[in-house]
Amino acid sequence: MHIMEGFLPVSHAAFWGAASLPFFVIGIRRINQKVSANPRLKLLLALAGAFVFVLSALKLPSVTGSSSHPTGIGLGAILFGPAVMTVLGTIALLFQALLLAHGGITTLGANVFSMAIIGPFVAYYSYKLLSGLKVPAGVAVFVGASLGNLLTYVVTATQLSAAFPQADGGMYAAMLKFMSIFALTQIPLAISEGILTVLIFNFLKKYNLKELKDLNVVEE
Repeated sequence: MHIMEGFLPVSHAAFWGAASLPFFVIGIRRINQKVSANPRLKLLLALAGAFVFVLSALKLPSVTGSSSHPTGIGLGAILFGPAVMTVLGTIALLFQALLLAHGGITTLGANVFSMAIIGPFVAYYSYKLLSGLKVPAGVAVFVGASLGNLLTYVVTATQLSAAFPQADGGMYAAMLKFMSIFALTQIPLAISEGILTVLIFNFLKKYNLKELKDLNVVEE
């Protein structure tokens, strides 16, 4: 999902950058609202950001021009909502591009859209749907984090296939190729990330229960 520097055509890079910008602006406003209402949440915000940075830096070679790795976005999305994770994910991606040569500046918009926008939205609403159906919290967290990871890669495959359609079969054939290669590494990574997110979530329930109640993540 970290598409490397210079890999996308300029028009595609510009499109994904423009598409990501409104979500980032909304995310900044949401963070300001949450922190103003409860300054104690700053530590949890920092934890969510660090979780994204560390997990998404553990990359494995995958499709040419991209990589497979955990995303870490599910935890923060469940705690703070998807808009906040757009900001935290963007910061993590920017630092990785500058410090680790992981991703890139020209491809930042595309990487943000897949990992810091679509991934968090899928994780958050999957968790909320299952929670509303009274599914055990651990199961809801696992499914949300795992699906957020997998859908990130579906979007990346879509981005790559749109930029590089096959001569025979076009974008559809290219997407099948990208998805099949990603699946080899991403499915076990998504499952692993789901399990790890449940462990961290249970830890927070034990030691940061008040903050989770303030965020309406757990019931009173």
